[in-house]
Amino acid sequence: MVGTDQIAAAQAALQQQTIELPSWAFGNSGTRFKVFAQAGVPRDPFEKIADAAQVHRYTGVAPRVSLHIPWDLVDDFGALARHAEDQGVRIGMINSNVFQDDDFMLGSLAHPDPRVRAKAVDHHKQCIDVMRATGSKDLKIWLSDGLNYPGQDSIRARQDRIAEALAEIYAALDDDQHLVLEYKFFEPAFYVTDVPDWGTSLLHVMALGDRAKVVLDTGHHAPGTNIEFVVAQLLRQGRLGAFDFNSRFYADDDLMVGAADPFQLFRIMHEIVSAGAHAPDSGVNFMLDQCHNIEPKIPAQIRSVMNVQEATAKALLVDAEALAAAQRGGDVLGAHAVLMDAYDTDVRPLVAQVREQMGLEPNPVAAYAASGYAEKIVSERVGGAQAGWGA
Repeated sequence: MVGTDQIAAAQAALQQQTIELPSWAFGNSGTRFKVFAQAGVPRDPFEKIADAAQVHRYTGVAPRVSLHIPWDLVDDFGALARHAEDQGVRIGMINSNVFQDDDFMLGSLAHPDPRVRAKAVDHHKQCIDVMRATGSKDLKIWLSDGLNYPGQDSIRARQDRIAEALAEIYAALDDDQHLVLEYKFFEPAFYVTDVPDWGTSLLHVMALGDRAKVVLDTGHHAPGTNIEFVVAQLLRQGRLGAFDFNSRFYADDDLMVGAADPFQLFRIMHEIVSAGAHAPDSGVNFMLDQCHNIEPKIPAQIRSVMNVQEATAKALLVDAEALAAAQRGGDVLGAHAVLMDAYDTDVRPLVAQVREQMGLEPNPVAAYAASGYAEKIVSERVGGAQAGWGA
């Protein structure tokens, strides 16, 4: 049974939870076939941050915004960081981009041409400069590198090239900065993806040093993959650096987190809470990585934050003592029932109460809708080029 002490502890933990937002989620983005433009979409990184700040204003737990370079290039990153502070948020992870330059058609860090590899490494050093200017402490790398055909390149040599390039990038970091390496099992390469899974990412970061860890994107796995097992293994090694939360039905759909399989999200958060990795000082960064093609951007991010909060709340309500006792006693159904009791709990009133304790409206979606901000940006953001995927 869940007691008052556990409920109070859950509320305290939820008040401390933070979820980072992606700047690109506020621009026009979506499928490869059509990106539908929406009125009021940001035209530059300053407006992206202003929109992200709205999510934090009504949820209270989204104080950081990830940037994507060169999508979010500005002339003065110090001014952008100050703008973020003025909006009540700050700059979070800096994401590199080595997948939209023609030179990178055959790879970036794995490219057979040393000139192209050097160009890719230099881009990451540029991202490190952005980190210094904005106060960011984390560089996130995702590589689209891979092969479409057998024999196209040496699989082993490509791994060696990536390892060498990552070592150069890691050496360029300041002592208080970190590198996190993302993986994806396919796309855009179809025969071999150079960093396709958590094991490959883990091998690379373990060779670099303690300030290198793995990024887990919930949409980047083969169908049927037990993601919570991956979470548990990376936590055991102290190498889970960050989450990219989203949902997928078929492939890397980048839908709102919890939309496809909320029970999976709960199972993942149960592993996180069991290891204490939900705490702010755990070193694990929770962030969203989503593309909103048909849904309005800011409400979609608010809803995603709420979904993560509710899954976390359920995980915090698992009766850990009862679960451990059932596991020790080999009580299969009893152990499963403990998890299901927590999952079946309607935690929306509890999370709403947490928001009220933080001085916020209990319903962030309704509060944002009533604020008039959506109408304001539609009327003000006329002219200029809307931000979109790849810009």
